[in-house]
Amino acid sequence: MDPIVDLDFIDSRTPEQAAAAPSCDTKITAETNTGKSRKLYIESYGCQMNFSDSEIVSSIMHEQGFDTTSTIENADVVFLNTCSIREKAETTVRNRLGQINYYKRKKPSMMIGVLGCMAERLKKSLLEEEKIVDLVVGPDAYRDLPNLINEVDGGHKAVNVLLSREETYADINPIRLNSNGVSAFISIMRGCDNMCSFCVVPFTRGRERSRDAHSIVREAEALVAQGYKEVTLLGQNVDSYKWESEDGTEQVNFAQLLEKVALLSPTLRVRFSTSHPKDITDEVLHTIKKYDNICKYIHLPAQSGNSRVLELMNRTYDRAWYLNRVDAIRSVLGDDCGISSDMIAGFCSETEEEHQDTLSLMDYVQYDYSYMFFYSERPGTLAARKLEDDIPLEVKKRRLAEIIEKQRECSLNRNKRDIGRIHRVLVENFSKKSDDFLSGRNDQNKVVIFPKKDYKKGDYVNVFVNDCSVGTLFGEAVE
Repeated sequence: MDPIVDLDFIDSRTPEQAAAAPSCDTKITAETNTGKSRKLYIESYGCQMNFSDSEIVSSIMHEQGFDTTSTIENADVVFLNTCSIREKAETTVRNRLGQINYYKRKKPSMMIGVLGCMAERLKKSLLEEEKIVDLVVGPDAYRDLPNLINEVDGGHKAVNVLLSREETYADINPIRLNSNGVSAFISIMRGCDNMCSFCVVPFTRGRERSRDAHSIVREAEALVAQGYKEVTLLGQNVDSYKWESEDGTEQVNFAQLLEKVALLSPTLRVRFSTSHPKDITDEVLHTIKKYDNICKYIHLPAQSGNSRVLELMNRTYDRAWYLNRVDAIRSVLGDDCGISSDMIAGFCSETEEEHQDTLSLMDYVQYDYSYMFFYSERPGTLAARKLEDDIPLEVKKRRLAEIIEKQRECSLNRNKRDIGRIHRVLVENFSKKSDDFLSGRNDQNKVVIFPKKDYKKGDYVNVFVNDCSVGTLFGEAVE
């Protein structure tokens, strides 16, 4: 089998830089054998929202007679669940489709489909011009998959990329893919109403809508019953979550939802992603402080440290507002609360002085880690229509390298603070380098490696940290 192409968006990074700035992942379906007649293979790219969607798709397809497979050769249906955030993501998926068509030539009955964020923009070229896929399905049309599969089985091409104002898949019980049996993701909302000028999400995932709070709690309850120890509540902007019952008698905001999930079990760790600086409230911060099992970690994307650039990005806050929210986090949750960010280098018309503002913001906040990219224009976005992508590529790459180096410095400083302390670690798996060591994360979402001894996956372990690298803490288990 050809190797899976990783979505490594930043070509010039060293391994150390990559560790300081993780790229988007690629995941494939695991093997399930429940006696179904056909096999489904899904390759998912990009963000956790995509991986969560693939679990919904697997559940829908299971009801239609499909087990999952981790091997393309064994598949009757192959889906690529796509990411369209950056240009190289699309290039990677196109290259992957070429590889997969090699298998289709050997097995003509194999059905190939493109799901997710790339579907709407590329449906015409993929289906009609290049003719390299059989069906294209947008993120709000997965319930229509049985009908679309039947269309293709009947010899036709099939497409549904319609966006919805209501679809949340609240009643579908996801099939957990690539699960470690310890941590799971729960989608609490879909779409986005924030029209950031660089972002395609509002166009590919539609308007924002919040899922029924009761269905979220039921899904979390089921995960606890199955032995899961951690859930992450997912949304493009979780802080704007707001659900209201049809009769108007019940309203639930994000802080209240966090509390409902935290109250399910004191041994259930609760995380969430992503927060928007314009919406994160003191109520959310005080809810996090109130419950020990809500992790003291917040992903708070800044994108830039300069107010003029933030206005061009249509982020709807300025540098002062962002710093106010950081100060509130430190005031309510303390200096040990983990904060991570997203940063974009070389946005349209960004000057050297404005780039320096981003570096100075990083000095002030001292992020534990960041996801860092140089700007790549995406067709259809507000920036593509209204702003000139006028920063030379070599300047973008140099500024990105400076941001990465600054983040490495911040990450190392933050990790050094953890040396000499005891951390409660939830064991998720073996260390990548040795089965004699276990790997888990602490409250601040940092990876901790320690000798296995008699501990196992799913255990909470107190670990005394005695060393660190830029991306990892190392220690010994203590009683």
